[in-house]
Amino acid sequence: MNRRFPWPDERLIRAAQDGDVTSLTTVVMESQPHVRKFAVSLCASPQDAEDAAQEALIILYRKIGTLRASGALASWMFRIVRNECLRQVRLLVSRSDEASAEPEASAEPSAEDAVLRRLEAERIAAAVSALPHDQRQILIMRDVQGLPGRTVAHALGLSNAAMKSRLHRARAALRLSLAVPDQAPDRTIDHPVEGASRP
Repeated sequence: MNRRFPWPDERLIRAAQDGDVTSLTTVVMESQPHVRKFAVSLCASPQDAEDAAQEALIILYRKIGTLRASGALASWMFRIVRNECLRQVRLLVSRSDEASAEPEASAEPSAEDAVLRRLEAERIAAAVSALPHDQRQILIMRDVQGLPGRTVAHALGLSNAAMKSRLHRARAALRLSLAVPDQAPDRTIDHPVEGASRP
């Protein structure tokens, strides 16, 4: 726990839940440094972190009454910030997919294709979100936002070589995370083992 900025105490949280506006304002103010710290550690960029922190604090202000246990404020805020950062990654992945789509492929997709694309975007976003912060940040800046390598290196205070090395590690980790281990058994379905009886 941050000794300089402690979380609001349970009596204050309970008063806020009961509708006391002064207590509610104090709870939001005292939670703010912790929420921002969560956001910086979980989100891909400072701007995303700021947006996620603001959204989490708004949810705290509006929905503190839904918090079941006053002692669970920290874990509740952590989940909200994490979900908001993940939502931002999904949006970036979705925008990147739209921007890279071929003009001739702009025909209306089938419902099945739309669902599959959404599920794939969700899977990629979850894998990106699970990367360590430094890898997630550089991968989104370079591959999703499409920023030039030199711009990314400068923004992160890295040399070009260090930026490329970190990006390589991030891409490798993402590929490993997205690998589907159960593909091999599926291929055997259409190719019976030699000597096996056919129906």
